[in-house]
Amino acid sequence: MIAVSARNNAEWCHAMCRAHGIPGVFGDRAWTSARRTPPLYPDAVTLAPEATAPEVLGPIDRTLAGCSVKDSFGRLDLSAEGFDLAFRARWIHRPAMLAAPVAPDDVVWRPVRTAPDLGRWEAAWSGGDEALAGLFRPGLLSDRAVTVLAGTADGGSRTVAGAVVSRSETVVGLSNVFAADGDLDRAWSGCLATVARVWPGMPVVGYEHGEDLSAAARQGCVPGPELRVWLAS
Repeated sequence: MIAVSARNNAEWCHAMCRAHGIPGVFGDRAWTSARRTPPLYPDAVTLAPEATAPEVLGPIDRTLAGCSVKDSFGRLDLSAEGFDLAFRARWIHRPAMLAAPVAPDDVVWRPVRTAPDLGRWEAAWSGGDEALAGLFRPGLLSDRAVTVLAGTADGGSRTVAGAVVSRSETVVGLSNVFAADGDLDRAWSGCLATVARVWPGMPVVGYEHGEDLSAAARQGCVPGPELRVWLAS
């Protein structure tokens, strides 16, 4: 399941880069981008535990600040290559046979369809951080493998929660799950209930750490092995 999850996550990174006009490349053991990726997104993602440092670092641009590598299997030590360990996280997996959580009835979950709605979603996701404005480009809305989900209240006028769904052949990936009021349990139950309704019978994968991991686990997501993200110092 880790290899499937890593591939799904790399496909989401690939879609995000494509929306920014940045081409990525899938190799046998790693996904890489020769150009600097958007903020918060890695320049390389390992797809197999056998991936080596040269395979990962060779194709990417290490001359500009912000270069990062997502080691999906927690096997690489890039400290000798000038990288620091940015954070550790754990893969999560919610089996398809589990009953869907009960979504809060005061929040309506729906796909984001327009650029203005995406802008409002992004502002809620980032807490209004200007440094991240424009990270989620309108091109994502026409990507058939990606769905940006918004949890709205007050007749749809206010985005209170959200998530990004990235679909592969056998799994549904969840990322960027947020709650504007900090209630992550409601956000996770709402987006998981929506995924179960729209893509029934599909297991859910992703990765989280900290409070996000705890909230996901309370909604039936099983924590798995560790992954590591390395950032060039």
